[in-house]
Amino acid sequence: MYTSQRVPSIFTAAVVAFLINLPATAWAADELDALTVEWEGKRLCENLHEDDKIRVLRCTIPPNATHVRHFHPAGFNYVLSGGKGRSTNAKGTNEWETETDANREGKPVEWHEVTNIGDTTQRYLLVEKKY
Repeated sequence: MYTSQRVPSIFTAAVVAFLINLPATAWAADELDALTVEWEGKRLCENLHEDDKIRVLRCTIPPNATHVRHFHPAGFNYVLSGGKGRSTNAKGTNEWETETDANREGKPVEWHEVTNIGDTTQRYLLVEKKY
């Protein structure tokens, strides 16, 4: 899952710049897109930036909310506000906890569903590759 490593802003910018130059991965565009799926009539992710190489999403998952089944291309994930969660994918279900300021390289996710099982609102910054 996520590391508890603290990441200075300059490092985050360097990682984003690095990801832009990585080899291409497939970008899927269908009904399972993380930006378009909804929970109780609301989208949990908002598009902060998009160009021909990347898309930057900020996802906010309140307590007891579920980011319903969706996919992710490869990219970089940064935890703005951590918490407890439950993920379900083709391999099963697991529970986890993330710390604020944790980060990881995000490998492509064919599909998963994430539920906030804690009592704090979780927020994530996702930099998804489109090339």
